[in-house]
Amino acid sequence: MKKQRKMQVHVEDLATSGRRFVDAWRRAERGETVHEEHLSFESFEGLLATLTPKRIELVRFVRRHPHLSIAAVARELGRDYKRVHGDIRALEAAGLLEEDEDGLLAPFAGVEAQLSFS
Repeated sequence: MKKQRKMQVHVEDLATSGRRFVDAWRRAERGETVHEEHLSFESFEGLLATLTPKRIELVRFVRRHPHLSIAAVARELGRDYKRVHGDIRALEAAGLLEEDEDGLLAPFAGVEAQLSFS
């Protein structure tokens, strides 16, 4: 059975994100298997600007209906193509959606979010 991928989302400064990267690098150098996928935002506002309710709806829809085109997703959701296209491209840039020759994919079974107020 294929392992379900999970994205970990963080609101943190660049130094904290860098420490996580270095830690994973060192573990990999020691021969440990490192299967982590992280998405970091420097501010809560940045997270909210990227993961809007409409975009979260898109990820859920694509997860349930893989391999559709952007136009088909827009039609099925009754949304404007241009806005859906922009939202999908933003989600691809964040790593939450992928597109291959068969259409769109949402590769993650879930997203874990962590918010720190330090």
